[in-house]
This record gives sequence, structure tokens and C-alpha cells, in this order.
Amino acid sequence: MTPHDTQPITITANELKAMLEQAAERGAEQCLARLGLENGHAARDIRELRDLLAAWREARRAAWQTIVKVTTTGILAALLVGIAVKLKLTGGGS
Repeated sequence: MTPHDTQPITITANELKAMLEQAAERGAEQCLARLGLENGHAARDIRELRDLLAAWREARRAAWQTIVKVTTTGILAALLVGIAVKLKLTGGGS
């Protein structure tokens, strides 16, 4: 170790800001590369993934709504059939 290695380093606020921005950019590039999104189309790819996820959520919601509607309709139809049968048995024969 030389005596210069132990000396404090002074930098300006602008130099520090530039260093931090450069480090942030490099970190973001490495992160995108690890995710396989480094080819410059990351924004489009992420937008498409979000659209796909939104479509999946909408389809799932619509499926549940359909299940509830079919179940409700089935129950009401069964009640109506039961009422019709009951009315025919008690008062429909006379």
C-alpha cells in the first residue's frame, strides 16, 4: 500500500452524481440482461407481458362470473320446476 491509498478522496457533488448515474445505468443493464431483455425491446416486451397478464385476469374473472350465472340460473330453474310439479300435484289435477 502506498501513502496515497490511505488519503481521503474528494469529489464534487456533480462528480458523485455522475458516478451514481453511471452505476445505476450499469446495474439496470445487467438486470435486464439477466432477465433476457437486453436487446432494446424490453419496454415493448414488458408492455406485452402486462397486456397478456391483464387479458388472463379478465378471462379468469369472466369465467367466474359465468360459473356464478350458470349456477344461479340452474338453481332458479330447479326451483321453478319444483314449484310447477308441486302445483300440478296439488291443484293442477282438478
